[in-house]
Amino acid sequence: MQRENVRADKIVIFLYVLLLVMGWLTLCGASNGLDGVDFLAWESRTGKQLVWMGLAFVIGIVILKTEVRYIDTFSGFFYWVMMVILLLTPFVAKDIKGSRSWISLGFMNIQPAEFAKCATALFLARFLQQTDWRLDKFHNLVRTACIVLLPMALIVLQHETGTALVFAAFFLMFYREGMTGTILLLALSAIVYFVVGIKYSAVPVPGTLSSVGEFTVLILIALSSLGMLKVYRPRLRLTSRMLLAGVLIVLTGWLVSRFVHPFDVSWCLLILLVVEVCILLSQAIGERSVWNHFTLISLFVLGSMSFLYSADYALNHVLQPHQQGRVRVLLGMDEDLRGAGYNVNQAKIAIGSGGLTGKGFMNGTQTKLDYVPEQATDFIFCTVGEEEGFVGCLAVLVTYLCLILRLLFLAERQTSRFSRVYGYCVLCIFLFHLIVNIGMVIGLMPVIGIPLPLFSYGGSSLWGFTLLLFLFLRMDLESRSRSY
Repeated sequence: MQRENVRADKIVIFLYVLLLVMGWLTLCGASNGLDGVDFLAWESRTGKQLVWMGLAFVIGIVILKTEVRYIDTFSGFFYWVMMVILLLTPFVAKDIKGSRSWISLGFMNIQPAEFAKCATALFLARFLQQTDWRLDKFHNLVRTACIVLLPMALIVLQHETGTALVFAAFFLMFYREGMTGTILLLALSAIVYFVVGIKYSAVPVPGTLSSVGEFTVLILIALSSLGMLKVYRPRLRLTSRMLLAGVLIVLTGWLVSRFVHPFDVSWCLLILLVVEVCILLSQAIGERSVWNHFTLISLFVLGSMSFLYSADYALNHVLQPHQQGRVRVLLGMDEDLRGAGYNVNQAKIAIGSGGLTGKGFMNGTQTKLDYVPEQATDFIFCTVGEEEGFVGCLAVLVTYLCLILRLLFLAERQTSRFSRVYGYCVLCIFLFHLIVNIGMVIGLMPVIGIPLPLFSYGGSSLWGFTLLLFLFLRMDLESRSRSY
């Protein structure tokens, strides 16, 4: 096959166009009030979205005609320019619902954070290609993580916490490039500790002054640390002895609290964990061959306990009142159907009312009466559920699944680390947006305000995803051209 006959991946382009069309039709339903609307008028959201879509196609075509060497060369410049723009944005942007992340251009507002995702992905790809680092070494991981943490911090300053969290998706790419799975284990542990510790913080352990949340998390920390000890030192008898001693002490403490005098049994677990750390550190000092393993387990125990108690403080003193309400509603601690839980509750009603096949295109009553806030942006998926029902929701999810799997296939077939790393960055961003957006609409994720890729209304979001996708298609095209 001749090099000039190689074309961009048709499957991805087809799925891209299909999602755009499905998204625009869904936007028509979300924008169709009782009095109807002129879908082609510039004053309507659908009319503006058509213009954004047209410009997105232009962007895609231009990118496909661009030489990859220019993309590689200017990726660092693009990143640092975006960081400067993110730094200046809070000072020049107008306040929109408490957020200063939108720069007004007169005829439209631009959100620089959407383009910062692409800039960060490109810079990560160039950085890892130039250094040829594996991320299984801690100092390499820290230096690479700083590239991600900088835009996250700048976006948080704009009061756009949800958009900042999207950058955490890059750590999935880190795992593909050699980051130890321990980091993902720590992240999963933190989520479990937070959910269990906070949700059951007000539920008492029968017969004690302890809370179920604190007590359960401390047990999980103890079992996890003993499990790690068993894996790293399988022949060490200390593990079984510590487990037996812990069970006896906690059981004795519970019996005393139950039948003699009530007290906080969690203190027994805290003392046990502190004793465990002291024993591990003494073993590490006495036997240099186990220094790393015992020290890391000790740090895991101390870090886990610190996270448990700092999470409660952060929830009650760091987060804003509306953010606290969202977390409490998500965890089932509060049922605020008129406040923090209103959006999710109305979205569930809209999706549930669609049934199997839906009410029909532009026949959704929840949509027409505008019961669901942000139904054209963050909660656009509920319009699919109401108008097209379960069948329509399944069709949309299958389309996204096909796109995700195709991106995974393309990323794995890349011949250069630059294009592979960038491909995985694109994949992770799409996957994060999809899971979190759908999850928050159906009440499984906190409402953090991020759009559904290529579906939600908005020029910045659409152009940002188009940049991400078509830059990768251009890299894949170059990779396949070289192989022939």
